[in-house]
Amino acid sequence: MLKHLYISNYALIDELDIDFPAGFSVITGETGAGKSIILGALGMILGNRADIKAIKPGAKKCVIEAVFDVTGYGLEPLFADGDVDFDASECIVRRELSATGKSRSFVNDTPVALQFLRQLGDHLVDIHSQHQNLLLQKEDFQLGVVDIIAHDEKQKADYASAYADYRKAVAALDDLKERIEKTRQNEEFVRFQFNELQSAQLADGMQEELEQESAALSHAEDIKTALFNANDILNADDAGVVGRVGEAADALHSIEGVYPKVKELAARLDTARIELADIAADVDNDSDNIEFDSARLFDVNAMLDKIYSLQQKHHVDNVAALIAIRDELGKQLESIDDSDTQLTDYQHRVDETAAAARRAATVLTGVRRKAAAKVEVAMKSRLVPLGMVNVRFKVDIQAKDLAADGADRVVFLFSANKSTELMPVAEVASGGEIARVMLSLKAMISGAVNLPTIIFDEIDTGVSGAIATKMALLMKEMADAGRQVVAITHLPQIAAMGEAHYKVEKEETDKGTISHMRRLDDKERLTAVAAMLSGDNITPAALENAKELLAARQ
Repeated sequence: MLKHLYISNYALIDELDIDFPAGFSVITGETGAGKSIILGALGMILGNRADIKAIKPGAKKCVIEAVFDVTGYGLEPLFADGDVDFDASECIVRRELSATGKSRSFVNDTPVALQFLRQLGDHLVDIHSQHQNLLLQKEDFQLGVVDIIAHDEKQKADYASAYADYRKAVAALDDLKERIEKTRQNEEFVRFQFNELQSAQLADGMQEELEQESAALSHAEDIKTALFNANDILNADDAGVVGRVGEAADALHSIEGVYPKVKELAARLDTARIELADIAADVDNDSDNIEFDSARLFDVNAMLDKIYSLQQKHHVDNVAALIAIRDELGKQLESIDDSDTQLTDYQHRVDETAAAARRAATVLTGVRRKAAAKVEVAMKSRLVPLGMVNVRFKVDIQAKDLAADGADRVVFLFSANKSTELMPVAEVASGGEIARVMLSLKAMISGAVNLPTIIFDEIDTGVSGAIATKMALLMKEMADAGRQVVAITHLPQIAAMGEAHYKVEKEETDKGTISHMRRLDDKERLTAVAAMLSGDNITPAALENAKELLAARQ
């Protein structure tokens, strides 16, 4: 419930500091007096976009602050999620807008983001302005009304989960089809590249081995000459290193008996001779095995040229990378060859999730149809007293393709007369009839939704006389059911029904035009209602009529 509103330097308002009671209140004033300005300021508190043009000329900033009582509306989790202190009896919301365009928002003196302010605003106040009558043209609004009455949060959550799985499966199938299509378009080229790499018979370490073999074959004569010379030095009959080391060892062994010190040296020479003999044998073998093979050199260089060409073509510098490319191309070809099986599997997943979503949608539809019947009864019970004695109101639910909000298309059908065919309400209802339909919908919804405050901005457009009185009674009924209801009106029948009456006035001063609002006492209220009946020239008859209207409120 809105307890207090403070506005400073907003549009034509210098300063407004006013309390609001519970129950049904009315706000009146001449056209252009500033009623819409007050709603605009309140909208800022609820998270609407701020416009620096709204700051009163010459002021550095404007401030709007509202105090709400939200006892019993279950807002503790919202405050906990926003890390904001919670005080149910005094929730203070403040919005500041500077002339530089900077906007700041506070809840209970804690700075909050605009998104939090909007979330909180959705739980605090519902402002129904004339343009909201256009909502009757929107299917999602009509579906939302049915869902509110149905209390189908669980069924909607179950469906949303199933629908999300279905959309995920559809997206996966579409992605697979796209990838297969792209791959098939390049299949010939992919297959050529794969075969080219496959024919190279690539293996890890292959390039290094071939490069070493090519170098050896290219320098076969030099290698053979070096090995021959080394072998000759090691194994020459008279001066070979192996033989001379053996002779040295034998010489030392011959004096071991008389000179024991050389025994270790002789042993070391024996070891060296054995190692040199092994080396000489290996050199001799290698010398015999080295032959210049031009055919093999041609083959090795041809294989290396192919590897280098493939590396340049695929912009890599090693065989391992070529192998990775070959394997990836192979997978693409496997995917092409196995695409029909993959498509079947993915389509099966789509069919499964679609069936699950349809089952959840069927449950949701059943709950909505039961609620639709309640809506029809409730709307007729409210519209008949508002002067539509022959009204017919039907909630038409037709099937539609699976969508985020279910598989139901909801349209409100309406006829004010027995002989008139039922048609969508937005197409056949007059302005006054639409106003009464919207008021009845709001009254019905208010009983199902925990919303502290409802503000009607000239919802009485297009009605007058007894019907206006009936609309006022319906708003008072909503207030008596625990809602704070505020009606901005030009009709005396509605103005007289409020428990509190506020008047918005515009005044010309030395500093320019200002707008202010005040609560009227009983005497001022009588005069205000009489003026609404007869204009500026208040007649005794108008005063008497105003007294009767005010007395009827009791």
